[in-house]
Amino acid sequence: MFQRKKGTDIVIELGSITTVEAAMQLFEDKLDKEHLSRIQQIKHPEVILKIANAIAMCEPDTVFINTGSEADKQFIRDLAVKQGEEANLPMEGHTIHYDLKDEQGRIIDRTFYIVNEDENVSSLANKMLRHDALAELRDKMSGIMRGRTMVAGFYMRGPVGSPASNPALEITSSAYVSHSAEILYRNAFPDFEKEVERLGHFYTNIHSEGTNRTEDLPDARVFMDRSHRTTYSMYCTYAGNTLLMKKGNHRFSVDKAVYENRGNELSEHMFITGISGPGGRTTWCAGAAPSGCGKTTTAMAGNAFVGDDLAQMWIAEDGTIRSVNPECGIFGIVEDVNWEGDPKLMELLRNPGTEVIWTNVLIDENGVPHWTGNGEEPPLKGKNFQGQWEQGMRDENGKPVPISHPNARCTVSSSALANYSEMAENPEGVETRIITYSGRDSDTMPPVWVGKNSDHGVVIGACIVSAATATEVGATGVKRSPWANAPFIPGALADYMDAQFKFFGNEKIAKDKKPVMAGLNYFLTHEARGGDSKKLLGEKKDVKVWLAWLERRAHNEADAIETPIGYIPRFEDLKHLFETIIEKPYSEELYVKQFSLYIDNIVARIDMQREAYSKNPSTPEKLFEVLKEQREGLMVLKEKYGPVVKPFQLELFN
Repeated sequence: MFQRKKGTDIVIELGSITTVEAAMQLFEDKLDKEHLSRIQQIKHPEVILKIANAIAMCEPDTVFINTGSEADKQFIRDLAVKQGEEANLPMEGHTIHYDLKDEQGRIIDRTFYIVNEDENVSSLANKMLRHDALAELRDKMSGIMRGRTMVAGFYMRGPVGSPASNPALEITSSAYVSHSAEILYRNAFPDFEKEVERLGHFYTNIHSEGTNRTEDLPDARVFMDRSHRTTYSMYCTYAGNTLLMKKGNHRFSVDKAVYENRGNELSEHMFITGISGPGGRTTWCAGAAPSGCGKTTTAMAGNAFVGDDLAQMWIAEDGTIRSVNPECGIFGIVEDVNWEGDPKLMELLRNPGTEVIWTNVLIDENGVPHWTGNGEEPPLKGKNFQGQWEQGMRDENGKPVPISHPNARCTVSSSALANYSEMAENPEGVETRIITYSGRDSDTMPPVWVGKNSDHGVVIGACIVSAATATEVGATGVKRSPWANAPFIPGALADYMDAQFKFFGNEKIAKDKKPVMAGLNYFLTHEARGGDSKKLLGEKKDVKVWLAWLERRAHNEADAIETPIGYIPRFEDLKHLFETIIEKPYSEELYVKQFSLYIDNIVARIDMQREAYSKNPSTPEKLFEVLKEQREGLMVLKEKYGPVVKPFQLELFN
């Protein structure tokens, strides 16, 4: 059974500092006068002990206490360039960072939960007993910052004052990591101690890239200590492994929601965006999709941007579901970002005026970044994630070397976006009326469908299936991606599923405020619907129409066709929305291809999910009940109409 604060707090064991007095003496010995005066403003004993022991364990030459001032931000930018972690580009405010060639994604094979003897973790994750992790950390992290500067930052994952925000320390010797944190999170040095006292906890993150050499990668590790809400990362640089406030602390937030506030709070791998509707209203949507499956594109398709990756959600006293983004920036995949599909983001990336950290893209001889799918003329040569590059280049296996890595990224502030909403900083969050779930599905589900009730909606999330993306080192093929959150769920998936059913089925949610819960699928191909091309049936900009239909549905202004898997749009409604929202004709022929039910494919998907979840005896029975109901309904349709059921047949059947 998972318990907080159980077992040895490893950083305190290795640092050996157990009193505030000893911590303050260490600060006096290690910090200069300016930074000593800064740390002396922090009085909370646990915060002081975490920082002091991180110093004692890692042994940096100097310590920089980052207050978030403009001078401190500039120091960190300059340090990143001085240490060779970033290089300035000709466009002001733009820098390029390269991760090691063999560390272009999350090192899931070297990522571990630290567990106590009687504690279980997700079957999808690696674990290491506490005493073994202690030995590894003593070996690999003791003295790892010798010769380096430690930067300690004080952040909020969410707006200051929000019920679902979480304070977090980011302690690192990487100026690139610290620079990224300054763009992606809210430096809350003046409010940090007050927020820790208000919320009753904080996260601690300790990282060092060490010597930052390829030969050190076998020693790279990411450890997550759930009991003490502390993460450790070493000998790696990719932000998904090192910017531990992101997915590392997201895991702790999932724990907090599932085991401390089940049914009232969620921590999700979701974008948050506002969709404009009739009469000038804005309807807020949160949606899950595995990394690389269009989450940023969907977030940007809204008219009021709050976030593209993570969401903290809770049920407010007025019976509404509220959401905040723990981040205030974008660490976004750039592959296929172009003027046609992502004009707002392209404005920031191609024009001066915005601070941008590029990672693992190609830089040409003129210092201009290039990436796969940008829709622009590629250069003949340049430098990219694997070194010098030129057109036609092949790797040791004879495969073409792409212009940029599929997981190449850009890091920018959300507030720079043209559709940024100031609601992003509202501690009360945004009232969330639409929940979506999507993956890379080329041949099964329609572009959009709505669950019949909250239980059916939860099952849509539980049954996400996606082609593997480049965000995990070594990932290939097609896999299940429950809620697009499974890699970040520390405990049993059954506990998390139970929390989902309890949250969305909570009687505290007002009846007229219950969210529409829907599936989205942008990746249907012509080939899967009788054609001979692997090209998509739709376009990126079609996302605006699917969201617009869901917006109307949330306000009971759009009718629908009932099916065993949920509700699908009527052709007339979509045709009107295509014409008015994106000024594009929409044919009935295309509608039939996209919204016909391919029964055998859907049933095979259901059977796969039933088999996978049946291996866990603790899976809530509700899941199987919903899947059984859907399967039986589909088989009735197949018996009457055959393996492909068209929308007009569904209407006749109803």
